[in-house]
Amino acid sequence: MEYPGNLLYSKSHEWVLEQEDGTCVIGITHYAAEQMGGVVFVDLPDVDDDAEVGETIAEAESVKAVSEIISPVTGVVTAVNDELEENPALLNDQPYEAWIIKVNDVTDREDLLDADGYEEYVATL
Repeated sequence: MEYPGNLLYSKSHEWVLEQEDGTCVIGITHYAAEQMGGVVFVDLPDVDDDAEVGETIAEAESVKAVSEIISPVTGVVTAVNDELEENPALLNDQPYEAWIIKVNDVTDREDLLDADGYEEYVATL
């Protein structure tokens, strides 16, 4: 599995790309996409919704089950990837390109892992 080095990772299997302006782009990892199986529906939050560390921010329904996507940061949702509504399989096909939400005004974040730390964590599962 691949874990790009420019991203940070949560133990609940989300990735975070911190942009220069402070925006956090959030998606799911390759590991999460593989565990879910074929994603057939994504329930996205609304722009301006609050994101809270450790709380469900979206849900992905696959052929196996409904999986909660947990916010690794606290802030305000400023964008959602509407493309996932029409093509939810992008989460499986391109987990690192198919971002889910963007969050600004970040006031808190969980202890995120770098790529090596996340790879080591996944190896213990």
